[in-house]
Amino acid sequence: MSRMLGQWGVFFRGFVEHPRMVGSIIPSSGFTIRKMLEPVKWDECRLFVEYGPGVGTFCAPVLERLRRDGRLIVIDTNELYIDYLNRTIDDSRFLAVLGSAADVELIVQDAGFDHADYVLSGLPFSTLPNGVGPEIAAATHRVLRPGGAFLVYQFSAAARDFMAKHFAHIEQGFELWNVPPCRLFWGWKDDAA
Repeated sequence: MSRMLGQWGVFFRGFVEHPRMVGSIIPSSGFTIRKMLEPVKWDECRLFVEYGPGVGTFCAPVLERLRRDGRLIVIDTNELYIDYLNRTIDDSRFLAVLGSAADVELIVQDAGFDHADYVLSGLPFSTLPNGVGPEIAAATHRVLRPGGAFLVYQFSAAARDFMAKHFAHIEQGFELWNVPPCRLFWGWKDDAA
């Protein structure tokens, strides 16, 4: 089925095989992508990290905006998605890692960076195994540079609850033109952190 339907088939297969780890049955809309990426200062972004990239819905828009010496690291626990991304994205700035977002600090360090400028997540925080959501939020805060941001799109407010323990400044939004409509959060790491 994934061969016949291409990207949609791969995404749907990933959802069927791991429904608790995939946030939606279809990829995010262009409206969600634009709104989520709007606050990013691309000229200052050397490392952009994404958790749960799925079939790469955000990858092309990020790579289009990312500076020439920048890097995009995507992290997913689903080998199906990592294999698909490695086959379909041919950009020297792109790195797909099979692993857990909770290990972001080690992944970033292994890629030769001290910190990330922005981290994007569409992971379904409300259905992650116990303890994983708080662990990811804490690791994300530690890996971000001061002034960087954790960008999260969700269908529930669970992610915001985990983010609030680490990010004092969280902006919120909502995107109606997505299936289903989703909540948007931008958690900014304090410059003094």
